[in-house]
Amino acid sequence: MDDLVNFGAAMAMETEGRTLDRERLRRGTLAVLESPVRGFYLVAEHQEGPLKVIVGQLLVTYEWSDWRNASFWWIQSVYVHPDWRRRGVYRRMHESVLTQARAQGNVCGVRLYVEEQNEAAQAVYKRVALSPSPYLVFEDDFVLARRERQHPPETR
Repeated sequence: MDDLVNFGAAMAMETEGRTLDRERLRRGTLAVLESPVRGFYLVAEHQEGPLKVIVGQLLVTYEWSDWRNASFWWIQSVYVHPDWRRRGVYRRMHESVLTQARAQGNVCGVRLYVEEQNEAAQAVYKRVALSPSPYLVFEDDFVLARRERQHPPETR
């Protein structure tokens, strides 16, 4: 649990410059772990002696498509520890997601979103045969946007 929270916080800071409320993130992570209808985490582990160390994670959530009468699996909260990048960790997690999704029989595809400026992540996703969709994501974030209005980030 702590690794999932730490990786989630690191991902938010690295990709969006956001400092997340750790307690909210912990509760959100626990909500997924306790309720599989919300999604599931997939982790990549490395055996170091008797210990397994988490080196990567992703979260899968679900979106129903009435057009397809099936669900999309959304890949979110992707994070690979910096020491393990460019070593195939994400590729193996992605392949596992595809294998599991295809085995379900009621999944019509996988989707993810990525920050426009995150060119490194976009290159990774293209290498695993994902392609940009014709859709844009619009949102009205009731939690993080409100918090940022109260505590604007420093300009860089």
